[in-house]
Amino acid sequence: MIRRTKISLNRILFPVASLEDFFKITSDMGLNKVELRNDLPQIGIIDPYSFEQVKGLSEKYDIQILTINALQKFNLGAVLPKVLEELKELIKLAVSIDCGAIVLVPNNDVDDKRGSEVMMKETVTALKAFGPLLEDSGILGYVEPLGFKQCSLRSKVTAIKAIQESGCRNYKIVHDTFHHHLGPDTNDIFKTNYNIFYTGLVHVSGVESDLPAHQYKDDHRVLISDRDHLKNLEQLELLLKLGYNGDISFEPFATEVQTMDIEALKAAIHQSIDFMINR
Repeated sequence: MIRRTKISLNRILFPVASLEDFFKITSDMGLNKVELRNDLPQIGIIDPYSFEQVKGLSEKYDIQILTINALQKFNLGAVLPKVLEELKELIKLAVSIDCGAIVLVPNNDVDDKRGSEVMMKETVTALKAFGPLLEDSGILGYVEPLGFKQCSLRSKVTAIKAIQESGCRNYKIVHDTFHHHLGPDTNDIFKTNYNIFYTGLVHVSGVESDLPAHQYKDDHRVLISDRDHLKNLEQLELLLKLGYNGDISFEPFATEVQTMDIEALKAAIHQSIDFMINR
């Protein structure tokens, strides 16, 4: 059973709202968990607020910050020194605002010509390099495989193997329902070859477009409804049966969602939550 207390909102839902407004909207909806982002145009991760001000806002609105999303190209060896420096800054921020995790996104580039063995090796190398930084700070790294065919890490099963090979303890996996639908990890694979222990967070969004799945893009990602093509309810039911009891975060990227009137968007989110909970 999905509990409302486990529902989180990703800031991508409200890309032009100030951080305080985002917290207030979340609180007004009876929710208290959020994800922050480092990729919103003209908006910083915490806007112009100081660390102490963010913690004050979190206390004022009773908000728990689950993640900062995301460290990009984490497994591309050619830029590893730069990525390490970025990770250090994200860890410093996460610790300072009581955020528990940083999402790690693999290289997703059609021009990435590395072979699968090199991709795996560089993924493990990066995880080994990040591990001591994460463990010393108490921050978790959430590896998020992307289902796009050009992505260098598409499979959660493969990601778990890389985590295990790294020997580091502070890693979990993000199960994104959009990327799971596009990726190679079928439900049968999950039932027989997936350790739910490694799932730290679930991202949910729906797709209603009639395009074939291989043409889905981020801008097709909307709120979940009975018109959803991603089989979100089936995915969530499987995760729950396997023992998942963690947080579920709404992450739709569609412009049509992001530009909705705030009150209309709040109502739509409530409707989507009810659809999931009362399935």
